[in-house]
Amino acid sequence: MARDQVSAATAAIRTLDSGAFVTLHSRLDRGGALQARKLANGAVQLYWRYSLGGKTSREPIGVYDPSAPPKKLQPTPRGYGLAAALERCRELADVHAERAQTGGLREANAEKRKTFIAQKVAEAAKSERTLQKLLDAYVAHLKTQERRSHVDADQIFKRHITEAWPTVAAAPAVDLTPDQVLDMLRRLIEAGKGRTANKLRSYLRAAYQCALDVRTTASIPVVFKSFEVVFNPAAQTRRSPQFDRADKRPFSKAELQAYWKLLADRPGPEAATLRLHLLTGGQRIEQFVRLKWSDVSDDAATIFDAKGRPSQGPRPHQIPLVTLARADLAQLKRQGEFAVSTTGGKKHISVRTLAGWARDVVGDKIDGFQLKRIRSGIETLLAAHGVSREVRGHLQSHGLTGVQARHYDGHDYMHEKRRALEILIGGVCRDDSTLP
Repeated sequence: MARDQVSAATAAIRTLDSGAFVTLHSRLDRGGALQARKLANGAVQLYWRYSLGGKTSREPIGVYDPSAPPKKLQPTPRGYGLAAALERCRELADVHAERAQTGGLREANAEKRKTFIAQKVAEAAKSERTLQKLLDAYVAHLKTQERRSHVDADQIFKRHITEAWPTVAAAPAVDLTPDQVLDMLRRLIEAGKGRTANKLRSYLRAAYQCALDVRTTASIPVVFKSFEVVFNPAAQTRRSPQFDRADKRPFSKAELQAYWKLLADRPGPEAATLRLHLLTGGQRIEQFVRLKWSDVSDDAATIFDAKGRPSQGPRPHQIPLVTLARADLAQLKRQGEFAVSTTGGKKHISVRTLAGWARDVVGDKIDGFQLKRIRSGIETLLAAHGVSREVRGHLQSHGLTGVQARHYDGHDYMHEKRRALEILIGGVCRDDSTLP
């Protein structure tokens, strides 16, 4: 724009009345005209005036900035100079010409608005598909499957993701990166909680795998589909195997005998419950405490193993009741639903409560005592007395994997399990060294 044109345009803007339009430059080289209008607040709005099919329209450009350098082709933070406004008119004219057969600039703007709205809707929906909601969906899925691990997973997620990493938990699940997962795991390892780190990784990996498998597995709830997960960030990390080592300190025969002596003549339902736990083969504590009266018969009790294959539900595990076990079971009040209870059978006791009862009995009489070591101590003792790995697995409900065990072996092993318990009683309760 020549200097005299700039001066004329500037003068025209200065003399504008509020609400009126003025043409600053007509017949632009690419079509249309540059116009201005004074707003009620005193600012001057610039427009590109164009036509299509005989209909005239105006496209807002921006606010006029009288202090802009006269040759600057880009807008300033305060608005457009005349040169920048003319440059913008050329850009709009190019779009208008390209879309002349499909509605021109107006239709191009309409499509742009639709794209913008769709993007905002997608962003809003994405912000609702948070990591926290994915974790909640996974815990609910475990609970529906009656998987006992839902409690453990929920506690680990809340403590080590929701509370420790609130910003990450509130972000879209699809945005979680392997680096963020590793940061979570390192925090736990550096705090001396390596085993918890591995458990967090496993649960997190399983949650994301549900969100991936929902496209191929109908048994996975459709809620996982909404997270639109395309890869598993936890699966891109490696577990730390040194923290998965099993407890190598099973109770010795002497320690099992000492434990039994502390319990043998002790009165009360607490001691009876602890004796029953030992006399049934040291079953997993979280399963033992959930024993129901409806699952107890004259010569057997059934607990449910929820550590089996995913989506298969808890597996019933039947345990023979030897004479001593039946005597201790008879000391528990047969009321309500649960056999091991302090609420009249309404609720079962917790793992922590049973472990606390055992610590109260043992005190400092057995070095390094932990109730969970009873289980490995019993298996070690039975192995020493020649009980096969297969029978030990059936007694303690572990190692029952493979096609043969799952589909073809229908034997209940009750006779073998009863014989193993008799060997246990002979080695611990009566110390009968003549047993094989």
